[in-house]
Amino acid sequence: MTPYRRPDPETRPGYLYEPYKSTVRRAPAKPLILLPHTLSELTGPLYGHDAIGKTDHDLTRQHPGEPLGERMIVSGRVLDEGGHPAPHTLVEVWQTNAAGRYRHDKDNHPAPLDPNFTGAGRVMTDANGCYRFVTIKPGAYPWRNHRNAWRPAHIHFSLFGPAFVTRLITQMYFPGDPLCALDPILQSIPSEKARERLVARFDPETTEPEWALGYRFDIVLRGREATPFEG
Repeated sequence: MTPYRRPDPETRPGYLYEPYKSTVRRAPAKPLILLPHTLSELTGPLYGHDAIGKTDHDLTRQHPGEPLGERMIVSGRVLDEGGHPAPHTLVEVWQTNAAGRYRHDKDNHPAPLDPNFTGAGRVMTDANGCYRFVTIKPGAYPWRNHRNAWRPAHIHFSLFGPAFVTRLITQMYFPGDPLCALDPILQSIPSEKARERLVARFDPETTEPEWALGYRFDIVLRGREATPFEG
């Protein structure tokens, strides 16, 4: 069995990035001790691979009415470092509504909640590693990291492979968003090219006429072209 390779440090944020203030409090004060993965960690336990509901992939059809905002489709493939598909991978997303608010008890941002939008979905990749979500474009929101700090519009992605230890978490951003250059979370990734891999691209092939814009976001699990993931 091939052991999991440690990621290129240029493709993921460090534990300490001073402009991102919460990392100052939570970053390890001493060097980390790397523990090798054992067979039990590589083969289980599985988590979350239950039956997918009919509307889990469509965040606009999970309530009696339609949510407010710009309807959009996000699709892509989950690939390994050789470009091979990663089938039967659980992909989960969560995001704010169009006003920039999460449906979460700790989100007290004074923006309206949408009774027809929960902001969470899940899907399994098919045999070709493909996934597809229908959702609403999320809004930006203030987050008090620094003066007049706003997070750019983004969607959180979580991926589960064949075992719990293989869980990966990342964020997808939108092209042309001026807040990206000002966002300490995105800018904490050292490599500019790696940061660009977190920006989805507008995709005319995914776009459905008179209904929804389409965006493409492929996720590469490791290697030189890996998608940056959270530490």
